[in-house]
Parts: sequence; structure tokens; C-alpha cells
Amino acid sequence: MHISPSRAFGAAVAAATLTLLGAGVASAHVSVDAPGASQGGYAVATFKVPTESDTASTTKVSVALPNLKSARTEPMPGWASKVDKNDKGEAVAVTWTADPGNPGVAPGQFQRFALSVALPKQEKVSFPATQTYSDGKVVVWDQKDNPDGSEPEHPAPTLTLAAGGGDDDHAATTTDAKEAADSKDTDNTARWLGGIGLVLGALGAALGIGSVIKGRKS
Repeated sequence: MHISPSRAFGAAVAAATLTLLGAGVASAHVSVDAPGASQGGYAVATFKVPTESDTASTTKVSVALPNLKSARTEPMPGWASKVDKNDKGEAVAVTWTADPGNPGVAPGQFQRFALSVALPKQEKVSFPATQTYSDGKVVVWDQKDNPDGSEPEHPAPTLTLAAGGGDDDHAATTTDAKEAADSKDTDNTARWLGGIGLVLGALGAALGIGSVIKGRKS
């Protein structure tokens, strides 16, 4: 069977186009990123929210938080934010809502929502998210990876945390800094005392020489 070069080229282009489209769809998910995040440490988690609808805008985003000790939102023009807490004062959810008159995140666009958090001491942290559109449609991003390792249709935004971090490391860092400062102060004090000793020694020597000269003249 003979296949002309033009038909082969066309098939290759079609396959490449489908691959790119598939990659675009796969990447158009609500995701979270926090460079340098470590277990038990503090970080700024940024949620990237794309609008997948062709006709409606994203007007509200709610993210479930795993009982965090601290969660602070960043002011965003045109958006109101609210952090919900339990009876222990732990942050359990955060919601961003478009202000009246703000159309939200339009089709074909995305928005970043930043949150300063105190992370738990575990390897992975999931942040199930709920995305609400201007036409009333609600999309929940809360699915775990499939058993075969493939990505589900609506995966939950997830962070993989580096080992270490946390209050203990922060305390250790603070202690090391204090010890270094104390050592520097001690060294500076020793130098000052040494300098004063040299000055007093030189002064004593000068007085001694003066006494000898005066005695000889007498």
C-alpha cells in the first residue's frame, strides 16, 4: 500500500495537534504550587485557577484546608476573601469571591490566589477545591490519583513537602543566630579590653621612662 508524502504529513500534523490538545486539557486544572515548602514549615501556597468554560466566568473559589495553625490571604483587588476556622482556631477552608461588578476569571484566562500557610508535618498535603462559575455550574476538584497512576478527571490540588522544616528548625536557626551574635559580641569585647590594656601599658611605660629621666637629672 502506497501512502503519499502529503497524506503522511497530514496524519502526523493531526496526531501532533491531538497530543497538544490533550496536554492542554490535562494542564487546565486547579493546581497549587509552593516553592521550597517543607514539612511543618511556613510557605506561600499559590492556587492557579483556570476557567475551562467557554461561556461562563469563574466567580468563586473555595479550598479545603487540613486544619492549619495559620492561614492568611493576600489582598486582591476585585476579590473578597474569607478564612473559616474551627473551635480550636485552626483554618479549615478559604474562599475567594468576586466583588459585585467584577466579572471574575473570564473564559480562556486564569487567576492566581495566594495563601500564607503553616504546613503540617506530612509528606503530601491535598487541598480539595470547589470552583463556581457565573452560570451556576460548580466543579469540585477533589479526586485522588487513579490506581494505575493516571491522573483523574478532577484531581485535588496537592503539594509534596520536603523533609524537615517546622517550628523546631526555626527555633534551631534562631538559637544558632543568637549564639553567633553572642560570640561576635564576646570577641568585640575582648578586642576592646585588649586595646585598653595596650594603651594602659604604653602609658605606664611612658610614665616609667619619665621617672627614670627625671631621676637622672636630679
